[in-house]
Amino acid sequence: MPRHLGRILIAGGGIAGLSLSAALHQRGIDAEIVERNARWEPVGGGIAVQPNAMRVLHKLGIGAIIEHAGAVVHRWQFLDDQGGMLCDVELKALWGQVGSFIGIERTRLHEALKSAAGPCRLGTWITSLHQHDERVSVVFNVGSSGEYDLVVGADGIHSAVREFLFGKCALNYGGQMVWRSLAPVSPPRSDSIQFWLGDGCFFGFCPVGNGTYGFANVTAARFRDSEHGRLQRLRRRFAGFGGFVQDYLAALPSDDAIHCGPIEWLQFERWHRGRVVLIGDAAHASSPMMGQGGSMALEDALVMAELLHGTRQVQTAMEAFVARRLPRVGWVQHHSRAAGEMFGAPSAVRNLALRQNGEATFYQRFRPLTNPP
Repeated sequence: MPRHLGRILIAGGGIAGLSLSAALHQRGIDAEIVERNARWEPVGGGIAVQPNAMRVLHKLGIGAIIEHAGAVVHRWQFLDDQGGMLCDVELKALWGQVGSFIGIERTRLHEALKSAAGPCRLGTWITSLHQHDERVSVVFNVGSSGEYDLVVGADGIHSAVREFLFGKCALNYGGQMVWRSLAPVSPPRSDSIQFWLGDGCFFGFCPVGNGTYGFANVTAARFRDSEHGRLQRLRRRFAGFGGFVQDYLAALPSDDAIHCGPIEWLQFERWHRGRVVLIGDAAHASSPMMGQGGSMALEDALVMAELLHGTRQVQTAMEAFVARRLPRVGWVQHHSRAAGEMFGAPSAVRNLALRQNGEATFYQRFRPLTNPP
């Protein structure tokens, strides 16, 4: 570990925290990770690792592992609720040589990141945090404490580190509930992400290798969907959809195979104070309509590691991190919300817009992300 860079603590062992640990370790910088959960239990079933994220994973030395464990995606398709094609986007024309587009189970992505990251203490979280004399004093729930030169909050949308810094921050409800799951069935196109669009709802599919990741979305006021009876309720909600939607729902085995929650996002531009900084969803949780949440976390990790490598000026590096990342993340947040509004438009208007301008709008939305972070 370079002498000029002291102890680093990463709070959170998700995509952001693990990838930052891996990027720092690659540069000879050690960091401690603490994770609140007592077991590794990634939530959400699957994830689309887009080419800008694969660019990072290849730099971390685990891109080939991800490609082998997942499914290569070549197309992004929008269909009506009976499977009629509205817009078929060829992804190679957009991403070029940036990298492959991979659908993968979250557990496999986390395993690959863990293999490149440093050690993590499970069942451990910060209970108090104070900055003084260019150090950060931290106390943990297990009774231990530590002094750090930098603390990184990578602890998700409900970040405790963010609350220590800035107090409680209101989350924005996106007006949609989502049900996520994995089913052991192959989609109609094994190389395509598909969005089947209905009135005020849609069902999305992403191949993940040995099965399909499904995400069902309904525009509604926030509510709690209890686990008991969840599968039957989901089947009833999408009973009017045809084709593969019904095949997928029939393949889901039980209520506990489905995770349900609200879509929330965070509009917040204060990502650091002194020697404490936020990354990933803790800083900029976004609507998932572009599927870029994990990708932005991976980019955050790489940029932060690059800025910390070889510097004594930790606070200056963190200011540079925020200045560099804020415009790109802001673009993703804005266009993710725009995509969500498009999904919520009346079917006739939305479907016509997708047929006429869907491909051009898609390319416009994603093209800036082909540039390095």
